[in-house]
Amino acid sequence: MAALVIHILSIIGALGVFLFGMKLMSDALQKLAGFRMRSILAAITSNKLKSISTGLVVTAIIQSSSATTVMIVSFVNAGLLSVTEAVGMVMGANIGTTLKTWLFVAVGVNIKVSQLALPIVAICFPLLFSKRNLLKYWGEFAMGFAFIFFGLDLLYDILPDISSNPNVVDFLERINDPGPVSVILFVLFGTLIAVVFQSSSVALVFTLSFSAIGLIDFPLAAAMVIGENIGTTVTANLAALIANEQAKKVARVHFLFNIIGAFWVLAAFPFFLRAVDWIMVAVSTRSAYTDNEIIPWALATIHTIFNVANVLIQVWFIPVLLSLAGKLVKRASSNEDGFRLHYISKTIFSTSEISLLQAQQEILLYSKRIKAMFNLVKDLFNQVNEHEFINGFNQVSNFETVCDQMEIEISSYLTKISQGDLSMQSNERLKLMLKITGNLESIADNCYNIAKTLNRKRQAKIWFTQDIRDNINHMFVLIGEAIEVMHENLGMDYELVKIDKASQYEEA
Repeated sequence: MAALVIHILSIIGALGVFLFGMKLMSDALQKLAGFRMRSILAAITSNKLKSISTGLVVTAIIQSSSATTVMIVSFVNAGLLSVTEAVGMVMGANIGTTLKTWLFVAVGVNIKVSQLALPIVAICFPLLFSKRNLLKYWGEFAMGFAFIFFGLDLLYDILPDISSNPNVVDFLERINDPGPVSVILFVLFGTLIAVVFQSSSVALVFTLSFSAIGLIDFPLAAAMVIGENIGTTVTANLAALIANEQAKKVARVHFLFNIIGAFWVLAAFPFFLRAVDWIMVAVSTRSAYTDNEIIPWALATIHTIFNVANVLIQVWFIPVLLSLAGKLVKRASSNEDGFRLHYISKTIFSTSEISLLQAQQEILLYSKRIKAMFNLVKDLFNQVNEHEFINGFNQVSNFETVCDQMEIEISSYLTKISQGDLSMQSNERLKLMLKITGNLESIADNCYNIAKTLNRKRQAKIWFTQDIRDNINHMFVLIGEAIEVMHENLGMDYELVKIDKASQYEEA
C-alpha cells in the first residue's frame, strides 16, 4: 500500500515538474515579448490569413494554446481585438499547439532529455540573478524548457510496465474494444483530463505515455486526443464567465470549432484512423495497430490533421460560427447610467501588459462618461423647462456616483497590477494612468458642483444677463472641445499623444 501511494505521488510529482516548466517558460516568453506582443496583435487586420498566422506564431512562442486563447479573450474583453480577428487567432492557436505535440513525441520518445536538462539548468541558473531583465528572462525560459522535458522524461520512466501484470492486462483487453461505446467513453475521458488539469498538454502527455507503453491501443488513444481538443476549450470559457458579451462569443466559438471538428472525425473514425495508419506505414513501414512505439507519432499526426483540417474547413464559415455562438451567449442589458466595468475583469488571466491595456480601455470609457456628463451640465445651463431640468440634474447626480465608483475600481486595479513584475516602461505608464484617473474624477466632481450651483440659482430665481450667458456658453463650447481632444488623446498610444490642441484650448 505504501509503495502504491509513493508511486502515485511520484507520477503527480513528475506532472508537477512538467507543469512548472510550462509555466516558467510561458511566463518568461511573455515577459520577453512585452510590448512587442502588443505590436504583433495591433498589426492584425480583417485578413483571415494574418489572424490565423498570428495565432499560430503566438502559440508556438508561448507553447500553450490555453494561454493564447485566454489572452485573446482578454484582448477582446479590453476592446483591443474585434471578434472576427479573435476567431482567426483562435483557429491559428489550434494549429500552433500541434507543434508542441511533435516536440513532445520527438524528444520524449527518442532522446533521454534528462541527460541535457540538468546541464541546461546548471548553465542558466546564474542568469536568474542577473540585474539585466533580458538575461533574467532568457534564463527563466531555458530553465522552463529543461523542466518541461525533464518532467516528461520522468513520467515515461515512472509509469509502470503493465505487460507483467495479468490483472491489468485482462482489464485492458476488456476495455480495449474499439467499438462506438468505447470510443465515446475515451473521448469523454480525454475531455475530462483536459478539463481537470486545465491543460491539453498534460492530457496529451498522459495519452502519449499510456500508448507508448501499451496501456491503451491506437483507436482509443486517438479518441482521447479528440476529447482533449474539446476539453482545452473549457479554460477560455471559464475566463470569459465575467467578460463582456464579445469576449464570451469568442470563447463559445472556440468550443463550437472543436466540437464540430470532433463530430466529423468521429463520424468517419475508422476511415480516419486507417488513413493515418497508411501514412505511418508509408513513412516508417510500421503500423500503429501493431507497434506501440509508432503510436505516439500516429497520435501527433491525428492531432495535426484534426486541427489543420478544421481550420481549412471552418475558416469559410466564421460568420455562421459567430451567429451560433451569439445564441449561446446571454445578451447583457445596456445601462449607460449604471455602474459596470466593461473591460477590466479581475479574474481573467492577464500579463501585466494586457492588464494595462485593459485599464487604458476602461479609462477611455471613463472619459466617455465624463463627456456625456459635461454635455448634460451644458444643457442644464440653457434648460427652461422645470421638469426637464430636474431630470437632467438627476442624471448628472447619477453620473457623479458612477464616476466615483469607476475611479475607485480603476485605481484599485492599477494598484494591484503595480504589485506584479513590471518593466520600467510599464511602471511609468501605470503611474500616468493613476494620475489620469484622479484628474478625470476631479472633472466629474467639478461638473457635479456646477450642476448643484445651477440648481441653487434656479431655486433662488437668479438670472444672468444676456452678455454673461453668451460668455458662459462660449466657455462651455471651448471646454467641450477640450474634453473632446482629451478623449481622443486617451484613445491613442500615450507615447504618440501631442498636446498642441489641448494647449490651445487651455490658453483660450
